[in-house]
Amino acid sequence: MQYNENEFIQIQNSLMKKIVCEDKFDFNAVKTVAGVDLAYWNDNNDQEYAVCCIVIIDKTTHKLIETKSYSDKIEVPYMPGFLAFRELPLVIKTAELLENKPDLYMFDGNGYLHPRHMGIATHASFYLNAPTIGVAKTYFRVEKGLDYIEPNTSAGSYTDIEWNGEVYGRALRTHNGIKPVFVSVGNNISLDTAVKITLDMVNEESRIPIPTRLADLETHKMRAALSGNHSDAFQT
Repeated sequence: MQYNENEFIQIQNSLMKKIVCEDKFDFNAVKTVAGVDLAYWNDNNDQEYAVCCIVIIDKTTHKLIETKSYSDKIEVPYMPGFLAFRELPLVIKTAELLENKPDLYMFDGNGYLHPRHMGIATHASFYLNAPTIGVAKTYFRVEKGLDYIEPNTSAGSYTDIEWNGEVYGRALRTHNGIKPVFVSVGNNISLDTAVKITLDMVNEESRIPIPTRLADLETHKMRAALSGNHSDAFQT
């Protein structure tokens, strides 16, 4: 199967017009937050697989509410800037398994911080019917030479990541003296609120938010369980 980057770009450009970087919900009314992450592996025949895990927690108590996962073959090759086309089918399938509808999704990845503002957190939002946030552990350079400025060393400090006068995201320090995470709007939320929620979802155990941290841990567990013998789609 051939994958046409020009077609992917056309899809991204079309969806980009629909992104809303404003709060379309009452932040104080958010009760549940979901974390989304994926992990990959190859079988003995070099067929690539991935598992997507979605974890829902209570926003106030941080108590775990639900965990679901779905794994399958990956058919789209990795191409920088087009990660969503690889991951979105599994994200949608996993979200369909959820018994509880989260008020908000946080992705271990980018959203607006993307050359066409269409990272996985943004692209997925059009299928999840909920506000989304991207919180990446590593910096994705959306333009050649566009580096971020280190925020102050204190927790809560941030610097905007700008290109041609437009803010793409923020480098955010979630703990004193610890390397920053990179927060960007997914959809239907402002960057200020995305940063507030990210800080609200961090505890002493990690610099990344609890929902995506738990999802990350779950993907490692599921990958270990599935990678030894995997031939068909699998859900839990």
